[in-house]
Amino acid sequence: MKAMFVLKAPFLKVFFLLIIMLSVSSCNNNNPMETNLKNETFTSTRTDKEQVETYFFIATANLSKSIIEKSQIAQKKASESRIQEVSKKIEEQQTHLLQEVTKIANQRLIIVTDINATDNENLYAITDTNSVNFDKAYTNSIAESLADQIKIFESISKETNDEMILKVVLQYLPGDYQFLRETETIRENLN
Repeated sequence: MKAMFVLKAPFLKVFFLLIIMLSVSSCNNNNPMETNLKNETFTSTRTDKEQVETYFFIATANLSKSIIEKSQIAQKKASESRIQEVSKKIEEQQTHLLQEVTKIANQRLIIVTDINATDNENLYAITDTNSVNFDKAYTNSIAESLADQIKIFESISKETNDEMILKVVLQYLPGDYQFLRETETIRENLN
């Protein structure tokens, strides 16, 4: 009986050691599907292209909102009828642009947030000007905003092949150039 107990002990030790080694080694093996799900969940899956497009939607929407607000103020405060007419046209174009950009962004699950504090300060500065200086302040500000929007359009057209974005750029870029020229002409006449 003692001989059998002596044989059982080493056998059981080897058996338990083997089980422990197998279970430890199997714990180290990762399930490939589980690993992929973890990587997709916890790491950034956005590519540079997606980040550029997201920036385009947010920047364009914020700039459009700012231009719309400035144009609405100009329709009320401008002393020249030409500025009121141009600002009405700019507002209409920018409203359509904002609607289209927001629609495309929503389809792509991009939330457009208002993060442009600099334009808000610019808007307050225009609002606070007296009627004599308003026309000049408005034309300077709207020309700068249109130039910024043109830069964004030109930049995204070089960096993406997305048909919907390029369609928006092709639709609104010529209008921006036209309004910029009109604003520059008005600004020169004011001086």
